[in-house]
Amino acid sequence: MILAAGQGTRVRPLTKDLPKPMVPILGKPVMEYLIEHLARHGVTEIMVNVAYYHQKIEKYFGDGRRWGVQIGYSYEGIRDHGDILPRPKGSAGGMRRIQDFSGFFDETTLVLCGDALIDLDITAALAEHHAKGAIASVVALDVPLADVPNYGIVVAAPDGRIQSFQEKPEPAAAKSTLASTGIYIFEPAVLDLIPPATIYDIGSQLFPQLVEKNLPFYAQSRPFNWIDIGRVSDYWSVLQRVLRGEVAEIKMPGNQVKPGIWVGLNTAIPWDKVKIEGPVYIGSSVRIEPGATITGPAWIGHGSHIRTGAKVVRSILFEYTRIAADMRFSEMIVSPEYCVDRHGDTLYRGDDTAQLRWGDARA
Repeated sequence: MILAAGQGTRVRPLTKDLPKPMVPILGKPVMEYLIEHLARHGVTEIMVNVAYYHQKIEKYFGDGRRWGVQIGYSYEGIRDHGDILPRPKGSAGGMRRIQDFSGFFDETTLVLCGDALIDLDITAALAEHHAKGAIASVVALDVPLADVPNYGIVVAAPDGRIQSFQEKPEPAAAKSTLASTGIYIFEPAVLDLIPPATIYDIGSQLFPQLVEKNLPFYAQSRPFNWIDIGRVSDYWSVLQRVLRGEVAEIKMPGNQVKPGIWVGLNTAIPWDKVKIEGPVYIGSSVRIEPGATITGPAWIGHGSHIRTGAKVVRSILFEYTRIAADMRFSEMIVSPEYCVDRHGDTLYRGDDTAQLRWGDARA
C-alpha cells in the first residue's frame, strides 16, 4: 500500500499543481523509485490511495506493467453540488475503505508513504516481522537526540515490543531516539481495528489501539537510507545528496562528458567559453550561452536556457527555465513560474520587487 492522497501543503509551491509523490528527483517522480524498489523485493501487487491531482499519478503509472508490477487505485473524494472534490480518509481510513470494498489486504501488507526515498531491505524486514509473530511492525531509525523534535518517536522494550509513542518531543523529554519512518507492516487482523467509513490515522489513532490492547506490536531498528521530503528545504537537501551520489540505487542519467558532468541529447554548450563544476546534470535541448557559470551540485532540466554571464550555484532548474543574463541563482529551486530558496521562501515571476529575473524558455 502506497499512501498518496495527501495535499502536500508543506512543500508548496512544488505541489501547487502536482501531487507530492510526483515531485521529480533526477527527472523521475519520487514514487517511481519506491515502485522500482518494491519490485526488486518481489512486491508486485500495489494499491495506491489518491485524492489531490489523482489523474497525474494514475496517468503516469497506469497499471504498473512497465515496472513488472500491478497497480490499483482507490480515489478518496465526494460529490458536492455536482463537483467531485478530493476528501482523503486518513492513512488508516483509506486502507479500511479498500478492505471493505474488496478484502484486498488478505495477507501481510507493507505500507509506505509515497513521498520518501528509501533503500530498506524489505525482504529482511518482512522476515523479522514474521519471526516475531507480529500483528504490526513499525520500521524505525535511530536519530540524534537533538533531532527528535522533528519526528514521531517510538518507545520500545529491549525486545522491540512497542510501549508508547511521543509526537515530536523536546530532547529533555524524549524517552527514545527511535524515529518512525512511516514504513509499516500489517497483518490482515489490523484492518478490523479501523472503524469503517471514518477518517482515521495510522500513527495517532490506530497505533494507540494496538498498544492499549497489548497486541504483538513491534519496532524494527535497522540501518537504511530514509529521505523524507517533508518541506521544501528537505527537497533541496535531497537533490544535493542525490547529485553527490550519496543515495544508493539512484544513478545520474545522460552521458558523462567530463568528470562529474553528465549531459542529455541535443545540447548547445560552448564548452571553452563556460565554467561548469560538477556534479552537474544538463538535460536535453539545454542552451548555455558563453560566459555562464554552473557550480554543482546542480540539475538543469531539459529545455532550459542560461543566458550570458548568469551564474547557477548549487541549484535545481525545472524543465524549460530561462535564467536571464548576469543573474545569480544560488541554492535555489527554479521553475518557469517561481523560484524557492533552500529555506522555503518563494518569489513568483513578474514580481516587481524581486531583483532576480527568470522566465519560461519556451516563450
